[in-house]
Amino acid sequence: MSVEPDERVRHGSSFGAAAAAYAEHRPDYAGAAVRWALTPAGPHPRVLDLGAGTGKLTAMLAAFGADVTAVEPDPAMLAELRRAVPAVPAMPGSAEAIPLPDASADAVLCGQAMHWFDMPLALPEIARVLVPGGVLAGLWNSDDDRVPWVAGLERVSDGAASLTMSRWRAETVSARIAAMESPHFAPAGRADFEHGQRRTAGSLVATIATHSRLLVMDEAARSRLLEQVGAYLREQPETSSGEFTLPMITSVIRAARVRDVPAQ
Repeated sequence: MSVEPDERVRHGSSFGAAAAAYAEHRPDYAGAAVRWALTPAGPHPRVLDLGAGTGKLTAMLAAFGADVTAVEPDPAMLAELRRAVPAVPAMPGSAEAIPLPDASADAVLCGQAMHWFDMPLALPEIARVLVPGGVLAGLWNSDDDRVPWVAGLERVSDGAASLTMSRWRAETVSARIAAMESPHFAPAGRADFEHGQRRTAGSLVATIATHSRLLVMDEAARSRLLEQVGAYLREQPETSSGEFTLPMITSVIRAARVRDVPAQ
């Protein structure tokens, strides 16, 4: 989703009001995607989860044996993160003002968050906290609309459901790569990994309700759209009875910090 700077701030700051629902319903990431993002950082890396939200990626990083620190600007999201992953240091802060010392991280990972950053300000700050050769990686989930009922969900939700793989590849990935271009980082690479989330019709509607476009809608329009999505899911044979797997793709864009960062 492309939004103007003021709208980006409004959408990006909307999640706190739905922090508990976000923690309950948003998906995690493909394990293979997280491992690929971390590979250049070596074993047991020091990792900053930046824009960590309610800790979906934080928990995975800790389970993989990384030494994780989480930074999240929204107080309600940060409170959910601390409840979910109490053993991980978690602190308020932003990509544009990271509360960590220079060269204190081997990797900075951003799960479903980097598109909210002010990248011209964030990239030098991320480079500051990374060691030379350290890795910056953004992870995004998209719905796999090669599956017909998922493509239908995109149509009936008028694009308010998760980003689809087709839209990611056609409209979004090149912009994400371009946003990471900086003298502080080598050219970015990317990879996609299959993923899935067990859902019911009700829990998928609840997941869609946590997306920023829904959170900033007026209540009447939001209710109409969610009812429309729920009716669609109740009509599809794949989604109408009990649990099903929502097919997804976790996409990763990864870049290494250059060893000689230009003077600021």
